[in-house]
Amino acid sequence: MAEEESKREEVPIAIELAKKQREISIASFFEKNRHLLGFDNPRKSLLTSIKEAVDNSLDACEEASILPEINVEVVEMTETKFRVIVEDNGPGIVKKQIPNIFAKLLYGSKFFKLSQSRGQQGIGISASVLYAQLTTGKPARITSRISKKHPSYYYELHIDTQNNKPEIIKEEEVEWGKEHGTRIELDLEGSYQKGDQSIDQYLKQTAIVNPHITIIYTNPKAEQIIFARASEQMPRKVVEIKPHPYGIEIGVLLSMLKLTEARTLQSFLMNEFSRVGSGTAKQICENAALLPNTKPKDISRDMAEKLIEGIKKTKIIAPSVDCISPIGQELLEKGMKKEINAEFYTAVTRPPEVYRGNPFIVEAAIAYGGQQNPEESMKLLRYANRVPLLYQQGACAITRSIINTMWRNYGLSQSKGALPIGPVSVVVHIASVWVPFTSESKEAIAHYPEIIKEIKLALQECGRKLASYVGKKRRLQFEGKKRDYIKMFIPHVGEALKELLKLTDKDEKNIEELLEEILEKKRGEMEEIEAKNLEYDEEFAKIGKEVETEEGENNEEKE
Repeated sequence: MAEEESKREEVPIAIELAKKQREISIASFFEKNRHLLGFDNPRKSLLTSIKEAVDNSLDACEEASILPEINVEVVEMTETKFRVIVEDNGPGIVKKQIPNIFAKLLYGSKFFKLSQSRGQQGIGISASVLYAQLTTGKPARITSRISKKHPSYYYELHIDTQNNKPEIIKEEEVEWGKEHGTRIELDLEGSYQKGDQSIDQYLKQTAIVNPHITIIYTNPKAEQIIFARASEQMPRKVVEIKPHPYGIEIGVLLSMLKLTEARTLQSFLMNEFSRVGSGTAKQICENAALLPNTKPKDISRDMAEKLIEGIKKTKIIAPSVDCISPIGQELLEKGMKKEINAEFYTAVTRPPEVYRGNPFIVEAAIAYGGQQNPEESMKLLRYANRVPLLYQQGACAITRSIINTMWRNYGLSQSKGALPIGPVSVVVHIASVWVPFTSESKEAIAHYPEIIKEIKLALQECGRKLASYVGKKRRLQFEGKKRDYIKMFIPHVGEALKELLKLTDKDEKNIEELLEEILEKKRGEMEEIEAKNLEYDEEFAKIGKEVETEEGENNEEKE
């Protein structure tokens, strides 16, 4: 007996602990940490579920070049339980993929693609299904059809959280009126309120930066709101590209060097990166003091550091924008005019830049005046890949960039460390192949210096146009007051001249008319000068863009 106890004592504790260690399923992890995905309170959870379904629908429609028409319905079952229905006219989903897409976390087609899309990790809609399952125990109900020649399939799904696999409750062919599309129904715990950070606000903001969509929304009070499309023009189709050399990290570079099939360092640079031709690849090798025919697998960590330094020293043309689909100045203005009642609108799209090898484009727009409250803080609308960001505003790089911009230079009052005050709404949109969100819930953008710099440049460009408009408006108001003041004294001037020069009543009237004519002529001349100044500003901006484009084309020809 003593010997057995002695043997037991000799067994190291690490062996006992090892018996308890096992792999954690990603579904089990998010089952316990659903707040990381945006499901941290009933109101936000209801919005997040709708947002994920709408984002999927928009991505699918745009990939298939279909003008999106999305029906969103929220039905109040009890005070705390809601039914969410999102139906689209997209391309549909093939039968065997339906369970995996809706009931398996980290499953999708966009994680490895370097092209713009709303979804990234393949978590969103399956996380909504998981939340519904946790809060009501009811399965997700999905109907999908890929064409009128194919049947419609209906599924009821749960997620097996221990194995991160779909659990099919029901599967059948059904009759469905749509030729193609997808419909999802979820019963979940939630809370509905109007105002900021609400479903209504999310859909309105989605309509602003997606002027090509139609959303038919029925809220829990059975009120129907239609956000009609403002343009028949689809966003440009994006093309998958390779990473740009600027900003590539050493760990990623070492991994790429191990996995490449290229036989030389020069061919590796040409084949694995975008915008690198033979001349640029040789220049990088020369700046890095490495031989172009070095085998990629022979590159050590120290050599990789030299390679990164060589990339930094080499002038490489900006990344192609084929992989990104910005909204564009014209459509961004059109979207704002549709949803925001203002008197002045302006928008700008910046040229492409790079962070960590990922190309991105920043767009900004301003709506000023109109029915907006001049006593309130600026209304800030943040977007990433055409998706509104409604939460964690203070933690976002966009907010920081706006606070650090000197808005007093553009005619707005601003306290230190705060948003400016005035009747103004600002839209900032970041389009990228990989948006650097601060968390899995995709609510705020990380503070990369390259991104903050581009946002500030876009805001300053819009700000200068705003300052020109506000300045002109103030000058006209001031001139109007002066003119009214002078106009008030014209009859007295006419009367005085009549007495001094012994004029008739008719002469007095002619003098008054002549003075008013001179006043109006001066006003017309001032307006003409203002119009000319605006024309010159626009012309100089156009010339600047043409020069940038020409430089890019020349660099491409050299390659």
